[in-house]
Parts: sequence; structure tokens; C-alpha cells
Amino acid sequence: MSDTAPTLADLLAEADSGGHDHAATEKNSGLRHIHNHATGAVVWFPTWRKFRETSDWRKEVDAVAEDLRSGSQPVEKVAARSLTEELESLLKRAAAAGDANIFVQENLTRHLTRTWAFADAVAEVTGEDLPTGNTTPAVFADYPYDVYAQDGGVFATTLWNDIIDARRSSVLAEEAARKALKPVSRKAMKNAARKAARR
Repeated sequence: MSDTAPTLADLLAEADSGGHDHAATEKNSGLRHIHNHATGAVVWFPTWRKFRETSDWRKEVDAVAEDLRSGSQPVEKVAARSLTEELESLLKRAAAAGDANIFVQENLTRHLTRTWAFADAVAEVTGEDLPTGNTTPAVFADYPYDVYAQDGGVFATTLWNDIIDARRSSVLAEEAARKALKPVSRKAMKNAARKAARR
């Protein structure tokens, strides 16, 4: 990768300003998109291959690799645990978010690229070749997503749905808790007493 590699932000901004022909933009840019119908926005993200062509990739992989080298435990084990923790944290924050649709468009791309950077950092630290997408690296053995399928498109859409579902489940749980704690009205108590007396 050259020193003049574009930043991911530049690529995403370019795709954003590319007009309404999203298929053509995808074809020419190496990016993918998801329509956020709730907000009317188009959310762009790189394929895992395209991410490697950005300056952000090198910075991210170097930072993760440094963290992995500093520990005493096996690199793949540490990376796998970190990936699980980061995913749990993301879904927890999504569940607590005020608006899941805004949350997903602000956090999806960051999570995708960080996840791919972890796998690439593990490869560099252990002296392996970078993942090619043909086989699943050991670091993803227990990870719930296929991170390379359709160049990352499957990962993105599945994670998108899980983020929305995390918030929806949280709202339903909050509603159920509210109903359970709702004080019983006098009228309801009288009705219950009447029904009990009739039995």
C-alpha cells in the first residue's frame, strides 16, 4: 500500500456524493451500501478487500498488532476474546440507544472494519498470510458472523439486523417491565374482588 492511499472517510464521502446510481457507484468504488429506510439515508461501507487499500487499514492493523504483541497469552485467543467483547458491547449499546436506526448507521462501518483489522493483525503477528476470504481464520471460530461472505456484505446486513433487533428487544422488555410495575387501579381491584366473590 502506498503512502498516498485514500482514507476510508474520503471514499465514503465520494460514494455519498455519487448520486442515485448506487449500483454503478458500488461497481466503480469497491464499496457496498445498505438503504436505511427509516432515516432515508444510504449507508456505505467498504468490502474487506477495499478496506485494505485505505490508509486507515494500516493504522488500525498496526494498533491492534501492538496490543496483541504486548500480552502473554496466545495471540489468536486474545483476539477472539476481544472480538467477542467488542460485539457484545456494540449490541448492548444498541439496545440502550435512543434510535437504533441512527445508531446503526453511525456504528456499522466502524465495527466491520475493526473486525477485519483484527484478523489481519493476527495474521501479521503470527507470520501468516492475510486472510483471502476462502477459509475462515481461527480467530473467527466462535464468531457468529461469516465476515468474508459476499466481500463482507453478509456480515454487514446480518449485523445491521441484529443491531435493530437488539433495540427492539430492549424496548419490548422495558414495556413489559413498565406494565408489571404499573399500579393497579381501584376500579380494577374492585372488579377483581367482585369476580372473586362470585366464585
